[in-house]
Amino acid sequence: MAAYWIAHVRVINEEGYGEYGKRAGPAVKKYGGRFLALPGRYVSLEGVDFPQNVIVEFESVEAAQACYDSPEYQEALVHFKGNAERMLTIVEGR
Repeated sequence: MAAYWIAHVRVINEEGYGEYGKRAGPAVKKYGGRFLALPGRYVSLEGVDFPQNVIVEFESVEAAQACYDSPEYQEALVHFKGNAERMLTIVEGR
């Protein structure tokens, strides 16, 4: 059953966050992730407003977790920390 990373992001340092993006994208693709939504137009209806929103589809919760835990993605996270803040959740689809 498909699963999704749902990320709500606020970038603090564009340059540092750019390094994260350069590394995270290939790691996500290596583990079978497919980007369904990237930062763009959005409407915040309730709760905390995050100006960037991303949805990535994986084949399962286990695949989504494996990507997050992978050495490649963990290396990307080094460039994320201090450069952005986010809420990231894995959600199983139907």
